[in-house]
Amino acid sequence: MRLTPIPEAGASQPRATRPAAEPQDRLSQDLLFEVENLKVHFATDDGLVRAVDGVTFGIPRAKTVCIVGESGSGKSITGRSLMNLLPHTARIVDGHVLYHPEPGRTIDIGKLDPRGKPIRALRGKDVSFISQEPMAALSPVHTIGQQMVPVISRHLKLGRREAAERAAAMLARVGIPKPAERLDSYPFEFSGGMRQRVCIALALSCRPKLVIADEPTTALDVTTQANILDLLVELQEESGLSILFITHDLGVVAEVASEVVVMYLGKVVERGSVEEIFYDPRHPYTRALLKSVPRLGAGRDTRLAAIRGMVPSPFDRPKGCDFHPRCDFAIAGVCDVTAPQDVALGGSRSVRCVLPEAIRPPQNVTQNPPAHTQRTLRHG
Repeated sequence: MRLTPIPEAGASQPRATRPAAEPQDRLSQDLLFEVENLKVHFATDDGLVRAVDGVTFGIPRAKTVCIVGESGSGKSITGRSLMNLLPHTARIVDGHVLYHPEPGRTIDIGKLDPRGKPIRALRGKDVSFISQEPMAALSPVHTIGQQMVPVISRHLKLGRREAAERAAAMLARVGIPKPAERLDSYPFEFSGGMRQRVCIALALSCRPKLVIADEPTTALDVTTQANILDLLVELQEESGLSILFITHDLGVVAEVASEVVVMYLGKVVERGSVEEIFYDPRHPYTRALLKSVPRLGAGRDTRLAAIRGMVPSPFDRPKGCDFHPRCDFAIAGVCDVTAPQDVALGGSRSVRCVLPEAIRPPQNVTQNPPAHTQRTLRHG
């Protein structure tokens, strides 16, 4: 695996090292999941919430796609839609979630009964989920073995003894000592980092093709976070699984992502490779996210950049572009009137902005990369 330094946000990348766009037909063949114009609405007492509003992106086989954005951008609902595992007030009202388990076979996840046998057969086996909070994901009144063994036995068609051996092997693989003994332990007997490792072991125990990781390192200290990220990347390289990583942490994005999807108020505002997003962000929101990350070498008197304003209420969306009230590039009479369309920039890259070619790199950023994105950009 080749590693390169994190660039300055919006910095110029040497032409020879820019990633070449792959032909669209090859991209389509390599996709494990395709999300097409997905719309998820919530019916509430205050009105209709368009939590996911026309989202389109793909997840290649054996790659990691990161969805980034502020709270309320629709990241988690988008991820849960891939398992058709939504709150009872939510409905997929339009679009498709296409799963390609093998060439020539396609399953539209969104069309399956959320409580039916077909989708239940896919959850855990083909698609699994790693929660943000392991104590909420694990039952406090059941041992780890009681939570892992039945799942493995059911999906892999193994006897209880073989399933227990598989569970212990997975615990050992994620770095839990004395795994056979720890199958009889309860979640409260593990530290936060170890509980998250248990969740990862559970998610990977049935050899899924896709793992959805919803901010799995948010509640962990920096050292444990780094260990968990390295573990996920290592397991991905071993098994060839795809990962959908949901996060607001650009350090995590730089560490694990192959491709990045930037969401704002239920819409995808930009998508592209991790190199394109870090070297050449085209949407003002993407630039604002990169500018807001603390940077090494900044003086003590340097003010941290912040995105002005707040994410609008889903019940009171602004006219025109959703981001224009907070945008440093907004043009009166244009951005506050016309809703931008998705503009294709070649390959799998796109941006939802009326001025994708005119936006210039921010002028008030330092020459050092973001402090907690200093690790590496990973290249396949």
